[in-house]
Amino acid sequence: MEMKTVHTVNLRGVLSESKRILKSNYWHFFALSLFFLPLSLSLVVSPTLHPQFSGNFYTADLSHKLPPNYQNVIIFRLLYILTVYLLALCATGTISYSTYRVLIGKPVNYLAALKSLTLSFFPLIATTILAQILLFFISITFLLFVGVIIMLGKSLGLVFDFNWTSFMWFSIVIGVMLILILIYFQMNWCLTLMVVVAESKWGFAALSRSWYLVRGIRSVSLSLLLYYSIGYGLLAWVSSRTVYDNQNSVFFTILGSFFLMMCLLAITTANAVLYMYGKAFHGELELEIAEGFDYINLSSDHQKVPLIVTVVEV
Repeated sequence: MEMKTVHTVNLRGVLSESKRILKSNYWHFFALSLFFLPLSLSLVVSPTLHPQFSGNFYTADLSHKLPPNYQNVIIFRLLYILTVYLLALCATGTISYSTYRVLIGKPVNYLAALKSLTLSFFPLIATTILAQILLFFISITFLLFVGVIIMLGKSLGLVFDFNWTSFMWFSIVIGVMLILILIYFQMNWCLTLMVVVAESKWGFAALSRSWYLVRGIRSVSLSLLLYYSIGYGLLAWVSSRTVYDNQNSVFFTILGSFFLMMCLLAITTANAVLYMYGKAFHGELELEIAEGFDYINLSSDHQKVPLIVTVVEV
C-alpha cells in the first residue's frame, strides 16, 4: 500500500520527528551519545578551571617564570582536545547512521552503528577539517577586504577618527557582519556530515551536496541552527557558571554534562531528519522507494507505513 502525504517543512515538524525517533529507540541513542560526554564535560568544567590556569600560565608579571612542566601541560591539553574532538565525530557518525536507518525503516543495532565508523570515520574527519579551513579563509578574506576598503578610503582623502568609542562600534559592526557570513555558510553546510554518513561522499562533494539539499528549506535550516546554537550556548554557560559558583560540585558537573550531552544528541538527530526532508523536498524519496526502500517514515504519528512524502516550504 502506498499513500501520499503532504508535509509542511518547519522547525516544529523537524523537532517533533526527531523527538519521536529518540523516544522509540531511547537506550540505543543514549548509548551512542556517550561519545559526546567528554565534550560536554569539558564545556562544563573548563571555564571553571580557566582562572586558576591563567593565573599560573598567563601571568602579567614577566618576572614570574612559566611552570617547569608547561610544555607537558600544553601537549596534554592538545591531546585531550584532539581526543574529545574525535569522540564527538564518532558520536555524530554513529547517531546519524542510526537515525538514517530508522527513517528508512531499517532496524538499529549498536554494533552495526559502531561498525559504520570503519567507512565514515576518516571521511568525517577530512570533511570537517576542510569545512573549518574554508571558514577560516572566508573570515580572513572578509577582514582583508575590510582592510582594503579602509586603505582605499584613506587614499581618497577620507578621514577615519579611530578613537576608543568609534573603534569599539566599528569592531562590533564588523564582528556582527562576520558572524552573519559564517552563519550563512553553516546554514548551508549543516547537512554535510549527514551526507558523509548516508551517501559516502566527503570533502567538497559533501559540502556542495548539503548546499543543494538545503536549497528551498533554508529558513528551516537557519531556524534549527539558531534554535540549538542559542539553546546550547545558554545551557553550557548556565552549567559552567553553576559548577563554578558551587565550587566545582560533582553533582552539578554531572547534571550539566548530561543535559549538554542530550542536547548534542538532539542536534545530531534533528540534522538527520532535516536531511530526509531535504531529499523529500527535491523529490528524491519517490525514486528511492521505487528502487527498493520499504518505507520512508516521516509521518507525525507512530504508524510505520510506506509513503511518499511531498514537502512544501512556508
